[in-house]
Amino acid sequence: MNSSLTDLVKAIQGLIVMSEQLDTMYNCLTNGVVPPNWEKYAYPSLKPFATWFIDLIERVAFMREWLTLGEPACFWISGFFFPQGFLTGCLQTHARKEVIPIDKLNFAFRILEDDYTQIDRGPDTGVYLYGLYLDGARWDETTASLTEQYAGSLYEKMP
Repeated sequence: MNSSLTDLVKAIQGLIVMSEQLDTMYNCLTNGVVPPNWEKYAYPSLKPFATWFIDLIERVAFMREWLTLGEPACFWISGFFFPQGFLTGCLQTHARKEVIPIDKLNFAFRILEDDYTQIDRGPDTGVYLYGLYLDGARWDETTASLTEQYAGSLYEKMP
């Protein structure tokens, strides 16, 4: 990404020839679309370029913190390219820890009242997740249950 941006700036300045790939990239960036030469190295997304780029920065920051600071107290589930793989890994970790066959395990969920930013250590068993959304419903914090979504709202963020 960095080298293609550097080349694009040079091509716009007339220092190098504007190749077809750079021209396509320029048109995509102008129209708010992720360039094809970036799509093949990044995760698939239907987001417009601006929100895709912000999301990319957040994903890289999350992974970098995990790599440099160790396992986070809460995992950003929507930040994973393949969240099913992460969830399967959680099951495998628990199965090994408790010496239980993995096919005997399934998930149990509990909605926490605390904001994920207030949690400073992970649970003894399992993981804390954030970044989940509801489609066709919303979470009512007063009754601690699912209820009808607000009119005009497509997705509702889980607490």
